[in-house]
Amino acid sequence: MPARLRALVTAVCVAVMAVALPAATAHATGRTVQGGRLDWGVKSSFQSYVTGPVAKGSYSLTGGAATVGSGAFRFHSATGSYDGDTGAFTAAFSGGVHFVGHRTDAGTYQLDLTLSRPTVRVAGSSGTLYVDVTSKAKGTGTVTTSRQVPFAALSLGGIDMKGGGNAVVLNNLPATLTSQGAKSFAGYYTAGTALDPVSLSADVRAAAKASPTPAATQSKSPSPKRTSGDGIEDGAVDWGVRRTFREYVTGDIAQGKWTLSAGAQDGGALFRFPAGEGTFESGDLQAAFKGAVRFTGAHGLDLKLSAVKVTVENDKGTLYADVTTADFTGKKVPLVTFAAKNLKARNGLVAVTEAPAKLTERGAKAFAGMYQAGTDMDPVSLAVALTDDAELPALPDLGSTPTASGTPAEKSSEPEPDTSAEPVASTSSDGGTGPALPIGLAAGSLLLAAAAFAVIRTRRTHATASASQED
Repeated sequence: MPARLRALVTAVCVAVMAVALPAATAHATGRTVQGGRLDWGVKSSFQSYVTGPVAKGSYSLTGGAATVGSGAFRFHSATGSYDGDTGAFTAAFSGGVHFVGHRTDAGTYQLDLTLSRPTVRVAGSSGTLYVDVTSKAKGTGTVTTSRQVPFAALSLGGIDMKGGGNAVVLNNLPATLTSQGAKSFAGYYTAGTALDPVSLSADVRAAAKASPTPAATQSKSPSPKRTSGDGIEDGAVDWGVRRTFREYVTGDIAQGKWTLSAGAQDGGALFRFPAGEGTFESGDLQAAFKGAVRFTGAHGLDLKLSAVKVTVENDKGTLYADVTTADFTGKKVPLVTFAAKNLKARNGLVAVTEAPAKLTERGAKAFAGMYQAGTDMDPVSLAVALTDDAELPALPDLGSTPTASGTPAEKSSEPEPDTSAEPVASTSSDGGTGPALPIGLAAGSLLLAAAAFAVIRTRRTHATASASQED
């Protein structure tokens, strides 16, 4: 082989090796993202517009999403991957927020927008926020559902995503509406509009180990099903009491908190009362659960709920609890009722998911008259296993609490909401809304000045809720 040809072949081989080796290394060091939260207010001035005197609307949370801080929504249970060698990062979160406004005489809404399942993907020095979007177009009212729309461009401010450790934390990433996001946003804003910054924390697990040996696999075979008749093997009830009550407890007025005991778990937007025991027969349920939650705060706030029980009879569910306050003590107080029609076991599991709940008269007394009987409370989710191998739904996984270090942009330096960028009510006969204007350059510069940062941490603690006062 001629020398020049040998040199060329050698160069090509080296080039191929140079490309292949980093890829193999990256694959070897790829790790799993499992558990975490993403905090995002979408756009604070949009929230104000929706709930203000023009749209006269509201928002509701779905899929275990919660409120946190002053106007942010918290999405949970991150899943994805992280490569410490390249910095490539993907994390998908659960939960959604549903905005409605401009109610018509027919009871429908002109403004109807749902954003759910946010996913952040980072490659190099930039990232993208994807969301599932269901929106109603202005004017025509056409409803469109789109999956994983590249909704916002995220600026990483030059941070280096490469590294190792047990968690990835990104704070205050400036977010800008994309052209596809603007279209999915029903045209309320133009591409390039600044959205609320995005913060996230995601736990990272070590690379998966080699597959277990046959012997190890055999030793971990599932336990056989038990036909225990109508007896309950395990169970849990998930209930957040009421979102605005939690916000009141931790807000500026009560300045309080909640504490969990006796095995109760905090899922962010809900509390889980586990270890269910009881019976299920022909659609009727009698079950008792462990755990307690206690709300405390200023102005004499002290409310404890424990010994939670649930009954279902004739397609109607009732949630009971022992109630202790400074002025009231009651055993097995019926707090809320909910619909539970045609309750049946499927694969050994009996479940009710996010059933709307109403406060009872005795429940109203337990809350010292803060709410009237019939008030909407947080929905009730219930699951009981009738066999050993039936798995209960997973509790929202908020992951590790981010390191309490300084943020790039203190709250005092954040720009005020630009109400000129909001949809403006139209006086035209079609009842639509006027065009939206993008935020000014000065506000965008302030957001860009809020440089994002990433830290890798190992400490794991429980998430602490923080929210606004009761409305």
